Amino acid sequence: MLSIHGASRPYCDGVSRRDFLKIGGLAMGGLSMADIFRAEAQAGITKSKKAVIMVFLSGGPPHIDMVDMKPHAPSEIRGEFSPISTNLPGVQICELMPRTAQMMDKFALIRSVVGSEGRHAAFQCMTGWPVNNQPQGGWPSLGSATSKLLGPVHPQVPAFVGLSPPMKNATWGDPGQPGFLGQAYAPFKPAAEGRADMVLNGGITHTRLDDRKQLLAGFDRFRREVDATGAMEGMDAATQQAFGVLTSSRLADALDLTKESKEVRDRYGHGSPEPAGYGDAGPLLNDYFLTARRLVEAGVRCVTLAYGRWDWHGLPYGTNFEHAREHLPMLDQGMTALVEDLHQRGMADDVSVVIWGEFGRSPRITKEVGRDHWPQVSFAMLAGGGMKTGQVIGSTNRLGEHAVDRPVHFQEVFSTLYNRLGIDTNSATLTDLAGRPQYLVDHRQAIREVL
Repeated sequence: MLSIHGASRPYCDGVSRRDFLKIGGLAMGGLSMADIFRAEAQAGITKSKKAVIMVFLSGGPPHIDMVDMKPHAPSEIRGEFSPISTNLPGVQICELMPRTAQMMDKFALIRSVVGSEGRHAAFQCMTGWPVNNQPQGGWPSLGSATSKLLGPVHPQVPAFVGLSPPMKNATWGDPGQPGFLGQAYAPFKPAAEGRADMVLNGGITHTRLDDRKQLLAGFDRFRREVDATGAMEGMDAATQQAFGVLTSSRLADALDLTKESKEVRDRYGHGSPEPAGYGDAGPLLNDYFLTARRLVEAGVRCVTLAYGRWDWHGLPYGTNFEHAREHLPMLDQGMTALVEDLHQRGMADDVSVVIWGEFGRSPRITKEVGRDHWPQVSFAMLAGGGMKTGQVIGSTNRLGEHAVDRPVHFQEVFSTLYNRLGIDTNSATLTDLAGRPQYLVDHRQAIREVL
């Protein structure tokens, strides 16, 4: 129980003022916010700053050409690249990823991700669930569930931000949907329509905005009394977020990369805002990695971003290896800069990073010099979050066709991310539109090797 210590003059029923001020409901007896914060500090209650950054490699990255190379396999399997040693004894990755190789001790590499439904979409990477057999309203994404369960770190900063840019292939640009939780828990999207929500229209001062806020609050109190659906709760959350964004510079400052030094920006790399590959997916824009770090530093709990276009079937649109020569060095620079930055800033224990795609690619190179979709196995890279890094989890057979040792399911990755956020997937539930509690994942537990 959290108590506010103050005057203890008794009321007529014998209950002291001090007892009345115990926090158990919404009635605070006119206390200031400062009183509440002081009481929280005395009780040892603090706002968690745990966060997740999810990097979605849209299209299905080629595991064999990146982190699970098979140099002794036939040429139609092993491809054009050579492996290089990392700073972990006996562990090798692609020659196009030298920065990652030099700091592999900061990553946990999973070579045996299974459970992909084989769909060209971000949905499974954002929710942990397949598209089929969803509850009414749909499964909420990691960011939405986290926003609902933990709330914002700061009232002026959205708990969930999606950096994925608009794409012709909308299923790749999906930053994660709120599902049955409703739009109050949808991601704020500064790369799309969200930027328009960060500016006051001409003639609207902060004073007038505050007056409008008070008027809306009055209406909301009345409507809440007659609302039996719970919809008002979601509307209140969305309204509070909107006012927070408008009346604070915290989010706008986080999105302003000019506040970073040239040295930092050059370490991350820059890239181009133009769509990569065939033109129907995201760009290789390394500013996203830096923006993600700035957002979690400002208090965002979950940042999702789509990076590049990894669906490389081959000619006439460029071979698998031509695209890899463009994509891999950029990814290598951006993701290592992010992880290095988190460590240097003392954020590595609080911020978890996951890099993955919806599936792997076929071990056998096609006649068009591409690799096709391969749901049988893929990879993921984990970093930060206080996890035990510097290890490789799982393995595939000699041709990279399927997992032979320690298969890791998509839902195990999600259990791990929730665990690092401080959410217990064995007990935490979300109420769906039918009023039924839904667990965040199925029965699968967090990856024991990294805890």
